[in-house]
Amino acid sequence: MKAFQDRMYELIVRTSTTLPPDGMAALARARAAEDAGTRDAIANAAIAINVTMAVQGTAPICQDTGMPTFVVHHPIGFDTIDAAEQIKLALRRATAAGMLRPNSVDSVTGANEGNEGTLYPVIKFEAWRESTLHISLTLKGGGSENMSAQYSLPAVLDGLGKAGRDMDGVRKCILDALYKAQGKGCSPSFLGVGIGGDRTGSYELAKKQLLRPLDDVNPDQILSKLEDLIVTQGNTLGVGTLGFGGQTTVLSCKVSKRNRLPASFFVSVAYNCWAFRRQGLTLNLDAFDNQGWDYLRPDAPTSLLKPGEEGGLGGDDSAVKRLKIPLSEDDVRGLKVGDVVLLTGMIHTGRDTFHHHHMTHECPVDVQGGVIYHCGPVMLQKDGKWKVMAAGPTTSIREEPYQADINRKLGLRAVIGKGGMGAKTLQGLADHGAVYLNAVGGAAQYCAQCVIDVPGVHYLDEFGVPEAMWHFDVVDFPAFVTMDSHGNSLHAEVDKSSFEKLQALADKSF
Repeated sequence: MKAFQDRMYELIVRTSTTLPPDGMAALARARAAEDAGTRDAIANAAIAINVTMAVQGTAPICQDTGMPTFVVHHPIGFDTIDAAEQIKLALRRATAAGMLRPNSVDSVTGANEGNEGTLYPVIKFEAWRESTLHISLTLKGGGSENMSAQYSLPAVLDGLGKAGRDMDGVRKCILDALYKAQGKGCSPSFLGVGIGGDRTGSYELAKKQLLRPLDDVNPDQILSKLEDLIVTQGNTLGVGTLGFGGQTTVLSCKVSKRNRLPASFFVSVAYNCWAFRRQGLTLNLDAFDNQGWDYLRPDAPTSLLKPGEEGGLGGDDSAVKRLKIPLSEDDVRGLKVGDVVLLTGMIHTGRDTFHHHHMTHECPVDVQGGVIYHCGPVMLQKDGKWKVMAAGPTTSIREEPYQADINRKLGLRAVIGKGGMGAKTLQGLADHGAVYLNAVGGAAQYCAQCVIDVPGVHYLDEFGVPEAMWHFDVVDFPAFVTMDSHGNSLHAEVDKSSFEKLQALADKSF
């Protein structure tokens, strides 16, 4: 079974670092649809660079490697107990190599168990009558998982009205989930939908649809029509890449159904971000040799980069504002929504535990005029030095109860994250003189390349790698001003605009 463990390690590394060919093709089409020089076009360029960097450097595409989910199809008599142990050992190896983030925490104490935390994957074994093994792996980050949704029909949905127990009601549920995700789930998205079953089975069915090839055709004509309709109507919402308001909001929708009880009608939507990390392989049962990877297609692009593209933000470079940290109030008052900034100096990571902790504790370092980065990086220590393996932003809205208070208490002038924040934070930015900067969600390599040194870390033993306060010395760290100190929020604007477009779809019946 050591050979099986090796194949599982290869599967984990490939899934974490390389997008499958059908996902690459979908992103290439989305990039081609955006107008040059727009926020969406610049974000898509960063995504393209990030994907290339991840492959070339064999490093995670996104720092949020989620809760690894395996589906193992096996012949009758296969030792599933030993296989599960070998998968866990492979996960431990991959985490130690910086391919996965030690995500798992105790649900009661919140304690992070380090590499041991990767020993809590989701593994589903399904027997079949084939003589081979087939193993699929999905790495679905927390932002995507949080934007997934389940509905019980009938329901009344804001903007869409009554969703009945019929296919039009299902359509409305999917559109509602898509609208609510905005940029918090790193749009554009891939959707899996499960109709019927019980609560557990419905969501399991939805997640299973994410494993389907993107170019397959649903044999059920009604469901095939629904899949196409969601992509067409969903892309009229104008949410766009990362919620910046562009042309492409959804890249695919895959739907399946199960029988249900007459009293229950569940619709589950499994949301997946643009970093569509799923892969599978077939093994023979004798020596566990790899018989081939899934999702191969001859016309798929091997790179998302355009000819001659070398990195950078793209767009009009003269419009980029370079700022040195610490920032002054005048620095941030001079910024407005839409500005592109490059930050140089010290930034500090801080996520959920950091914000909760510092409501009642003093900060261990002086961050006056500083920048907090909503980020839980993948870190690797070698010869006493820390290396950033991946460091993209996490979803910021979770810090909404704390952010305005923390900014004022610690004297922060900027917050970096993704997906935007709410009214309390927006008011706090205006009152205190600070800005919210949206980094490129999922682009963990693109962001990590800007870190030139990691001079220290606080709370590592207490909080664990993702929640620790890491100190990053950065050069030209790129981000977009999406909430300024004058009461303006791009996120609120896109939300309002997309809600109006959602309302226009209410009567577009199935």
